[in-house]
Amino acid sequence: MFLHMHTLIPRALRQGDTIGLISPSSPSPDHEKIGQAVTYLENLGYRVKPAAHFNCKGETRKELDRQKLHDLHEMFADRSVKAIFCLRGGSGATRLLQDLDYGLISANPKILAGYSDITALSIALYARTGLVTFSGPMLATELHNPSPYTEENFWKVLESTSSVHQIINHPDHPVRVFREGSAKGILLAGNLTVLSCLVGTPYLPSMENSVPLFEDINEEPYRIDRLLSHFHNADRLKKCRGILFGQFSRDAMDFDKKHPLLDILHYYTDKTAPHVPVVAGLSYGHIDDLLTAPVGAGCTLHACNGELSLTTSPAVVSD
Repeated sequence: MFLHMHTLIPRALRQGDTIGLISPSSPSPDHEKIGQAVTYLENLGYRVKPAAHFNCKGETRKELDRQKLHDLHEMFADRSVKAIFCLRGGSGATRLLQDLDYGLISANPKILAGYSDITALSIALYARTGLVTFSGPMLATELHNPSPYTEENFWKVLESTSSVHQIINHPDHPVRVFREGSAKGILLAGNLTVLSCLVGTPYLPSMENSVPLFEDINEEPYRIDRLLSHFHNADRLKKCRGILFGQFSRDAMDFDKKHPLLDILHYYTDKTAPHVPVVAGLSYGHIDDLLTAPVGAGCTLHACNGELSLTTSPAVVSD
């Protein structure tokens, strides 16, 4: 079994670079949005290269998986491609994990960007190769017309090699500090449903010394309760250095109104070690104003007086 020994940090994007396009989860019927996203990237000075089976549907799941794996491997092997952007989320990425060529990917580290169902790829690639990936906007869901906040956060983390990356919440997204404190650890951001599916597999990295950032969409509070209870029963939450919660609906969390989800998040705060900071309300999830989280990057958080300070180490390097 191939296991990483250190973190792999991909090269920063530069104008003129080629961005590969893949669709490892669900296809999108919205060809107009895809075209708008391609135009957006080209107007920024990037070249765009769709994979051979980009946005294909496939006759069967087996054939579809074969196409997706071909495209993933082709894009990582292609020396002209400097970054890989995903089409959208949905479902299907978890089926690919056993058949990915982790050795090939480890030998060709580069930017991979996407969230939601793409969580499966991000987390598995970090677990098996140490590659830092980027949980952020995708072609058919945000990049066809990104908000200024989404745009600024995305390109800053992909292009900047500065020593510290400050993650700043959108001003319309209040945070709730469930427990104050400070922590340093590895940022593991992703969709809670997908992450829960990885518990007990070789594709979830150790959560010891980690700071998970959870989000989800269209899930009833009892489902969120069940998913977090799975992490607790697997003894994963107590190993974390800190815990962050993003958004769980299209609308930002309103902490002034009583909601069953707040009770659930408070309940699982009590299941963590007593010194672990826990904060909810980050601008992360299926929302218009979306931050980009570098999965596998070192992070430092301070939660005090109802406010959060969150920084990460560089997620890209210069040549």
